[in-house]
Amino acid sequence: MSGPLRLDAEALNACVSCGLCLPHCPTYRVTGREIASPRGRIAAMRAVEAGEAPIDAEFRRAMEECVECRGCEAACPSGVQFGHLMESTRAALPPQPSRMRRVAEWIGYRLVLPRHWLLLASTWLLWAAQRLRLLPRRVAVPRLSAASLLRPLDVAVGGDPDAWLFTGCVMDAWLRDTHRAAARVMRATGATIARPPATAACCGALSVHAGRKHEAKTLARRVIASMPGEAPVVVDSAGCGAAMKEYGAWLGTADARAFSARVRDFSEWLAATGTPPVRAQAARVVVQDPCHLRHVQRAHAAVRTVLAPAYHLVETGDDGLCCGAGGAYAATQPDLSSRILERKVEALRAVSGTASPIVASANPGCMVQLRRAGIDARHPADLLAEALDV
Repeated sequence: MSGPLRLDAEALNACVSCGLCLPHCPTYRVTGREIASPRGRIAAMRAVEAGEAPIDAEFRRAMEECVECRGCEAACPSGVQFGHLMESTRAALPPQPSRMRRVAEWIGYRLVLPRHWLLLASTWLLWAAQRLRLLPRRVAVPRLSAASLLRPLDVAVGGDPDAWLFTGCVMDAWLRDTHRAAARVMRATGATIARPPATAACCGALSVHAGRKHEAKTLARRVIASMPGEAPVVVDSAGCGAAMKEYGAWLGTADARAFSARVRDFSEWLAATGTPPVRAQAARVVVQDPCHLRHVQRAHAAVRTVLAPAYHLVETGDDGLCCGAGGAYAATQPDLSSRILERKVEALRAVSGTASPIVASANPGCMVQLRRAGIDARHPADLLAEALDV
């Protein structure tokens, strides 16, 4: 770790440049540029670490254009931990040259996300802007509901439950009805559930993707402390669940590793617990695997297990290619995000035979991204709540 990026030399040199990752990289697929591939980015990292290349605008661009889907990891025969290399590289980059970008990131990551009350207040401003038609369509915000924001989530805070339901930050503000659906389905199994206090709302995933590892670790410690005991921690956001399953690697402590071992995706927990009785529905549902559920958690099969009793499921032929959401990626890289999204939408429509298929997606970012393109994206919890035979 002697270079300017302070990367682990063994992890960096594990890449043998075989190129098997290329078809699985969304940015390489839409640009065709070597530097926009995992292999090209790792070569650039090596050059910087060896002092053969500077950390210049071109290098920063190559690192920031990565959507961090980690599809390359699933395809890599050498087991390269590309996600960790990218997170460490972003953390080592100099401050943003754009003052406006630095201010925006400070507001988002330091001020709003760690304070859930402030996020909710900001959401009300977004709701008002939507109603007044002041919010540009390109801004990745779902259609907000005042009724949903006004109604608290009917899940006890704290206690000694059979399972915790992690409510998060952005998802609780923008897609709280999905939490309600998840809670309803979990209760239908006979489980008692609880949620953490709002002071531990943000898991740190957005921060670590932005290279703000110190802030992410602080948020992780708050989350760990908020849900004591041994009960499973159920997460209905694939991106949050992936981050929380990596707390052990982030913090390197026994407590963090024990907590990560308790984390379960909603469908993963439900498949192990047993899906409650459901009524068969007429709808055909296309399954879209969020990258962090498929490539990081490797828990995407559970979505099919829990939905199959109620719906006719349809698979895409794109091998789980990214939709371009990537946390804040749609906001920071709108052009690339849109080009990646176009490919995903084409695959979804091709297999469904309709312009607006019903798509099951277990990640809020993917749901919002797909809805922007006119896709009827729903969370597995929403679909199951509709089909409950109770």
